[in-house]
Amino acid sequence: MNRKRRISAACLALVASAILINSSHAQSKWTPLFDGKDLAGWDGDPRLWSVHDGVLVGSTDQTPISHNEFLISKEQFGDFVLHAEMKLRNHNSGIQFRSAAYPEYVVKGYQADAGQDNYWGNLYEEGGTRGTMVDGWAAGGKEVAHLGGWNTYDIRCQGDHITITLNGKQTVDIHDSKSLTGVIGLQLHAGTPMEVSFRDIKIQKLD
Repeated sequence: MNRKRRISAACLALVASAILINSSHAQSKWTPLFDGKDLAGWDGDPRLWSVHDGVLVGSTDQTPISHNEFLISKEQFGDFVLHAEMKLRNHNSGIQFRSAAYPEYVVKGYQADAGQDNYWGNLYEEGGTRGTMVDGWAAGGKEVAHLGGWNTYDIRCQGDHITITLNGKQTVDIHDSKSLTGVIGLQLHAGTPMEVSFRDIKIQKLD
């Protein structure tokens, strides 16, 4: 091998090493918010939330609720990427982010919405005046949602820029500065007895 080829090979090796290091560093930034064992790091009514076979389950089958209730993160987050897998048996649910917590496990703020047969991919303002802020269902959520099955939500917030991706399809891309930090919440909706499940909930804080 001549000198030029040796230098080229060495450069390629350095680039490959840098890619592996950067990839490993990026992966190390993910922090699990659910360990698959218990509700550590969360506040909620223990009658409504439980863990089964590594899955976080919320149900109102045995305990009816008079208003929407949430499992609420004890920590607040500002700029981040949030990843979660979600399965809705019936009725309505969603994932709150940059939201405010109130007594009786009430949460208000941004929500990545989910419905029994609609709403997947929507950005909704829970407890506010704006309702559906972005109709992500119409923007592609309808085509990619797995009704009754597992769905992946990736929510990215940086400054006033919010994007929501459902099963690999971006359904929301908006700038809104009403709230730049807050809790994460998992919703149980009042009304018809319902059940929702979550797994692989993790977050990556952004600089």
